[in-house]
Amino acid sequence: MSENNNIVKGYCFGTAEDAEIARQEEKKIEYLEQHMDLGKTENILLVYKKAIESRIFVTPVGWEYLKKLQRELNNRSDLAEEVPPVALYTVFAHRVGDDIRVPEPRIQEKSKSNTKKGLITSVIMNVVLVLAVGFMFYIAYTSENPNVLNYKRNLVNKYAQWEQELSEREKAVREKERDLRMDE
Repeated sequence: MSENNNIVKGYCFGTAEDAEIARQEEKKIEYLEQHMDLGKTENILLVYKKAIESRIFVTPVGWEYLKKLQRELNNRSDLAEEVPPVALYTVFAHRVGDDIRVPEPRIQEKSKSNTKKGLITSVIMNVVLVLAVGFMFYIAYTSENPNVLNYKRNLVNKYAQWEQELSEREKAVREKERDLRMDE
């Protein structure tokens, strides 16, 4: 599914299932708004308490509505009792055993000393790599085997060697021919 299907009332949910739960809560809120008498404080308090006790709202969309009801109740002068807090019934810290571990931020600040050490290490590694590449080119250029760098020189040397061997053989053949003609 596309990411737009996971957005409900300005909240981007991680899964389509969570977004669907938020949409259902949105429908519940619309129903409550249509059928609730906002003129009576007792009605608002009753709906608010019932929503918290029965855990009707489990997404930020529902929590936002509960917070709106809480503000409305706190602004009422005819309220005789204290308004209970919005219960989230969720844990935001990861638990490992009995310890509570707060998740680490995804973007960590880098200290200047680490950045400077990293820069120095990077420069040293680049110099070493450039020297290694230069050494590899030197080896390839001075090698006896033909390659991209020294193919012309090696081919010229090879043909010169063949020409020299051929000239020596021709010379030997001519000498033999002269010897044979003189013997006749």
